[in-house]
Amino acid sequence: MAFSERLRSISVIDAAAAVVALVAVGGVLWSPKLSNTVARATGAIKPVEVTVDVRNTSAADPDQFIAKALQSGRTSLVIRNQPAGSVQLIRVDDIRRQIASVLPDGSVVMADDPNREIQGMLDARFVLQGDATVTSSGVVMAGTKLKVGIPVELEGRFYRVNGIVSGVSLQ
Repeated sequence: MAFSERLRSISVIDAAAAVVALVAVGGVLWSPKLSNTVARATGAIKPVEVTVDVRNTSAADPDQFIAKALQSGRTSLVIRNQPAGSVQLIRVDDIRRQIASVLPDGSVVMADDPNREIQGMLDARFVLQGDATVTSSGVVMAGTKLKVGIPVELEGRFYRVNGIVSGVSLQ
């Protein structure tokens, strides 16, 4: 009888507080940060380096664009129209086309394509570093398999460019 009397003395507010406390404990146990920490501790999440080639993109000043992108240090990655979070921008390599010309003496001279400066075209390779789940079928970032040839979008404060994954390597 003592238990039933105690049960009757519990008010609706006490019951609501208990439910809120249980939900809070459940939220802590199932939080993404905790899941990521456990996955990192077990070795399921590893740092990966991803290279993304951006070609033939119009930019008024490609060199200034690259400088601003590097200054921010991070970029948002969108894989197959699904946000994959923010990744660190390690460096941006210039992959502009080269023009070969054969001289009359048979020697070959290489020169940068002058169309880049004239037309304001950006040809660059973005080297990114982020965390991904490594499975037997490949690298998975934000629930999407990341493989060479997959179209992605890189988005920063002042830009949003389309590119193609050209390389994925584990660190």
